[in-house]
Amino acid sequence: MALTVSIIAALFLPWPLNLLSVLTGLTIEAVEITWGLRLARKWRPRTGAEAMIGQEAEVVVACHPAGKVRVQGELWDARCDEGANVGESVRIESLEGLTLVVSRSGA
Repeated sequence: MALTVSIIAALFLPWPLNLLSVLTGLTIEAVEITWGLRLARKWRPRTGAEAMIGQEAEVVVACHPAGKVRVQGELWDARCDEGANVGESVRIESLEGLTLVVSRSGA
């Protein structure tokens, strides 16, 4: 954005100032890109199994021991060794293939 503004300004400025305007725009863009890349490396999104472990899920098909739970709007196969009834809240402990291993939240 800064580069675009500086190029447009360069069209209306006299000779030494138009060059200075474009160089200033290039410098600002370089700083923005460097800053953005540092932020991108620092704030890695958590995805996959490690992001799901510890989250709460709602039981939609009773888990005695196998059933289904809803996590962030998605239905997942689940296994709960303690057993959980429909509507109960469970915590995700681990992931085995495409099956979530869950335990009761109160337990």
